[in-house]
Amino acid sequence: MKKSTKWMGAAAIAAGFSLVLTSCAGGGGSEGEEPQEAETVTGADYNPQDRENLEQGGTFVFPLDEITPQMNAMQQDGSVDTQTVWSWYNPQIILSTPEGESYPNPTYISEREVDVVDGNTVMTLTFVDEAEFNDGTPMDWKTIENTWIANRGDDGYSPNSTEGYRNIASVEMGESEKQAVITFDGTFAWTDALFFNVVHPAVDSGDKFNEAYLEEAHPEWGAGPYKVDNFDKNGGTITFVPNENWWGDEPMLDEVTFRVMEDTAAMNAFRNGEIDMVSTSTADRLAQVEDLDGVATYRAARPATNLMELNAERPQFEDLETRQALLMAVDREQLTSVMWDGLNYTEEPSGSFNLYPFQDGYEDALSNAGWEFNVDEANAMLDEAGWETGEDGIRERDGQRFEGRMPLFGDDPIVETRGRVFQEQLKKVGFDLELDMRASSEFSTTLTEKDWDLVTLGFSSSDAYGVMWMCQLYCEDSGLNLSATMDETFDERIHEVEALPTPEEQIPAAMELEAELMSESWGMLPLYGGPEIWTVKEGLANLTPEPYTGLDLFGVLPVENVGWVAE
Repeated sequence: MKKSTKWMGAAAIAAGFSLVLTSCAGGGGSEGEEPQEAETVTGADYNPQDRENLEQGGTFVFPLDEITPQMNAMQQDGSVDTQTVWSWYNPQIILSTPEGESYPNPTYISEREVDVVDGNTVMTLTFVDEAEFNDGTPMDWKTIENTWIANRGDDGYSPNSTEGYRNIASVEMGESEKQAVITFDGTFAWTDALFFNVVHPAVDSGDKFNEAYLEEAHPEWGAGPYKVDNFDKNGGTITFVPNENWWGDEPMLDEVTFRVMEDTAAMNAFRNGEIDMVSTSTADRLAQVEDLDGVATYRAARPATNLMELNAERPQFEDLETRQALLMAVDREQLTSVMWDGLNYTEEPSGSFNLYPFQDGYEDALSNAGWEFNVDEANAMLDEAGWETGEDGIRERDGQRFEGRMPLFGDDPIVETRGRVFQEQLKKVGFDLELDMRASSEFSTTLTEKDWDLVTLGFSSSDAYGVMWMCQLYCEDSGLNLSATMDETFDERIHEVEALPTPEEQIPAAMELEAELMSESWGMLPLYGGPEIWTVKEGLANLTPEPYTGLDLFGVLPVENVGWVAE
């Protein structure tokens, strides 16, 4: 079902390879500054450098919201942070340009061919002879078969997404064990989006896939230029060093460390020279690095959407009209004016979870679904739905108060400020919103346990093939859309779009269908995207090579090429 999207940061979670969850922050300004004309950030900005320009050696220390309880990046409880850590000690057999064009990593794959045979799409992947996992298991056709079995979602497996994998009819050995022949059931339009991650053949059951990586890294099932050197879950650090079993280009760095930190601690650590990168996506955070020497700030477009979800399992949100009315009370323009104050940034409002406004084929599905910011209309709809306003200004229906709790993650002041804005907006339609401050490290658990009535989070995309992952967001058992507002008819209609043979046919059909599904569920409201802004120590190159994250847009780049520019 699911897309390659994931929750972000204290932000979000879930996805096959496209969408992932992240916590959503970013924005916030300073007073007394001269206003400047707002601009839209476009493209990637990650200091790309050829290996010949880099020096051998050095270390890299990066802040992280959390080391997630689930460390399997393909399991549905994984998040952006899960995939970030995973990428540094597991195979990267498929890479992607920042613009979103995927290609086989020649260090692992010598050939990728796609043909149509007897009306079925057939993709052939051939591993290089040297490719093997850290425990000596060869990477071969069985690796691809096991990845397919895990990600098609049968037999107790719970993957991020089944998109593409459930369209596969068989995986067989080709001319040798190193070659996998993947045959789809009919034509399939998105072969370039598959097999970015692979599953070790030892992970051969749903129980292992879902549970073996709980609080465990399993470095023996990994492969690549780096290996796990130290994993301290309680201390919030994981360190990687060069892997003596690696057959490719030598990794540029001697050591890579991810350290769990709240936003304030990360900023202090960066100012003290203890970490090498820090997020500066708010005006206040940019101001804190202005006086530092030897740093550079990079700004990139962000393939992510911040959003709000309602939990329709709560009685106050059980009917469609109530949910629609509450979402119509959210003033997205006011939210962005707060979040981007001082950044001199603007963008086209987010209107889809399938595609971003900067992608070809994008349409504003949210507006097409009938949403608009309209407090008067929202109040009229709530009156019609039987919600009566009490003496304290809060509505009530059949003894149920119109209220809910929204957890906020991290200690960045802009996160609480955004929560206060929601509070004031929803109060205008008689809703009492309680804010619940929590540590960033509690994000994944809070989301998956559904310990919330309303929640703000982010969906981050690993690739540019958004329409392929539509089911990950709107199918009934979505691991990203936790609103519980979908039904079985959503799945059927999405599968009809998926059956169209080409992207050119699927994209407009998917955008039309998304508007229909939004209007029939009203469980999620896209808020904004925002810029990706990081300040880093000068000379650090080929930044954020992992999917879903950072400054390289849709880029998935070899981790061995991250390093320091030679002086």
